[in-house]
Amino acid sequence: MLKEKIIYKDELPINVITANISEYPIHFHDDMEVVYVLEGNIILRNGYYTYTLKTGDVFILNDREMHSFESTGEDNMVMMLQMNLTYFSRYYDNLKNNFFVTDMEDDSDESLEVLRTILARIMMEVLQKGYGYEHKVIESTHNLIACLMSDFQYFVMEDGKFKNESKNKGNKILAGRLNRITDYMYENYARKLTLSEIAEKEHLSIYYLSHIIKESTGLSFQDLLSYIRVEESEKLLLGTNRKIGAIAEETGFSAVRYYIKHFEHWFGMHPLEYRKKYIGKIISREIAAKYQRSTPAQIENAIRKQVKGVYADYADKLKLKPVIIDIDIYDDYAALEKHTPVMSEIMERDVNQVLSVPYRKLMEMDENIISSGENFIVTTADKYPGTLNSLSILVYNFDTNVGRSLRRIAAREDLLRLVKNYEEEIEFLIRCTGFSGDFRIMRYRLDRENFMTRIKDAIHPDRKFSPREVLVNSMSSIANVSTGRYVSSDALSVRAIFKGLGAELILIDKM
Repeated sequence: MLKEKIIYKDELPINVITANISEYPIHFHDDMEVVYVLEGNIILRNGYYTYTLKTGDVFILNDREMHSFESTGEDNMVMMLQMNLTYFSRYYDNLKNNFFVTDMEDDSDESLEVLRTILARIMMEVLQKGYGYEHKVIESTHNLIACLMSDFQYFVMEDGKFKNESKNKGNKILAGRLNRITDYMYENYARKLTLSEIAEKEHLSIYYLSHIIKESTGLSFQDLLSYIRVEESEKLLLGTNRKIGAIAEETGFSAVRYYIKHFEHWFGMHPLEYRKKYIGKIISREIAAKYQRSTPAQIENAIRKQVKGVYADYADKLKLKPVIIDIDIYDDYAALEKHTPVMSEIMERDVNQVLSVPYRKLMEMDENIISSGENFIVTTADKYPGTLNSLSILVYNFDTNVGRSLRRIAAREDLLRLVKNYEEEIEFLIRCTGFSGDFRIMRYRLDRENFMTRIKDAIHPDRKFSPREVLVNSMSSIANVSTGRYVSSDALSVRAIFKGLGAELILIDKM
């Protein structure tokens, strides 16, 4: 069982495992894998070649490449990021069978630093799972692919292994042509394939095509084709009990002796010797991967050491103490709040009128207040305690200091300055016990940019705007409205997170 099935969770087209690896048997998968060594060293066997990757190294395992990991005997921390190529191929032509090489002479090359930074950001987003993190993770993965396509799809063969070649970097026409050529060769290696066939397909002369392949890969067309055939034969050698004559024929060799000759050239041993040596080291039900997942604290510490600046961007988020609001309709002591919410002191001031839009929308419904604080209010149209068919939740991102300022400021210019300079982040988690059924959740959200645009308009109501400014202001002041559904058997949790002063009104209704 050579092929490993990757399970993608949380509706994300990527999977991230960060672990101390003892042994990961020989396997392959249909998707691309990016390996990033955060601590220690790891032995990576990729096809016929064995690498010792050290701290900071990034290695790309292209789809369907046979590989395995082995510990050097010391602790390590390795990030394995797997990308669903079926998903991302919708955006990038020829992403499948693309060949990316990150082995470079200079470990501090700027393009490698960019790659490490993107990988670190993906890890931090996955660890924190902040509001809307799925979007951020997918966006960062697109940036990762863009980086790979820009800087790491140019390679040459040196000393028996592929190395990144920088001289052709930026030559998109050449890169696209090489992708098409190698993609075609991988799709058709099992039959008789000629240089003239590909030259005709690419509308090039045989001489020029031969020169492109040799110059770009360091191999002649025939050597590259033999390499692809030998590489693909490894799956048959270890994954089946076919005789080598059948494997030679199935992978496109005209005779067994040619297959043995080329296999020995790349793998340094006879195919049968190779099968005997590695047949007991492939992933299977009996031979599983041995690794211990790293804790969030260990990963964060490694990122802080490895990639300057990335950890600092997320450090404040890690220290956040969420505002947790518990609503339990089974609580015998639960009672409606009769007093005016503390938030009213802020929201009913004329100078804060722009900020109070979500507050006014909530108050206009005239619902029963279940719970409130300086920066949140929870209401229901139903009798409480008792069966709840609806819940309204209003949260504002401002802390005690900002709340104090909002009670004192006298001018909208002061309000604008306050909103502009407030950078803190707050997470709200509303946990509702006793909520059962199918619910619709509607969110009405105003972020800092929305508030700033609205405050500026309020400060200069008579200002003449160009058509472009009118459109920009209109777009940036519009609230973000979204809807969703949630099925609950007893408990329902709602989460909201902001950076900078913002507000969200969340309406939950039983369907």
